[in-house]
Amino acid sequence: MNVYDFHVETIDGKDKSLADYKGKVLLIVNTASKCGFTPQFEGLQKLYEQYHDKGFEILGFPCNQFAEQDPGTNEEIHSFCQQNYGVTFPMFAKIDVNGENAHPLYKYLTNAQKGMLNKKIKWNFTKFLIDRKGNVVQRFAPQTKPSSMEKEINKVL
Repeated sequence: MNVYDFHVETIDGKDKSLADYKGKVLLIVNTASKCGFTPQFEGLQKLYEQYHDKGFEILGFPCNQFAEQDPGTNEEIHSFCQQNYGVTFPMFAKIDVNGENAHPLYKYLTNAQKGMLNKKIKWNFTKFLIDRKGNVVQRFAPQTKPSSMEKEINKVL
């Protein structure tokens, strides 16, 4: 099993198979619009622009589970990200990343790395780096700035 086995809902309500990203390096991030880490959207967008042509994708998943820091609708979240940070990487429908209602993708991500079994998502902007074969290769803490992940991204590109 790997990330390609999952389907997600795009921010505009369409079904999307993550198999569509086969052969790409992915950075999967749970996001929030009203968080102290929200300015990371700017750094994420820079990474996306810098590495997209090399087969790099960022997949953003809004989540309102942490201090209700993403209370808007999917449309409001999408608009906020585009207007304030120029986000052009794919954003998806709001999901839960922890608990009983956690999206199956996040249940997989939190159990995919050795030594990381059942490690709950602690906060917004937890990041998972996925190799071209769909395997989780690294997990980054919310406070990890996008620019400090370039070395690891380049290793899997």
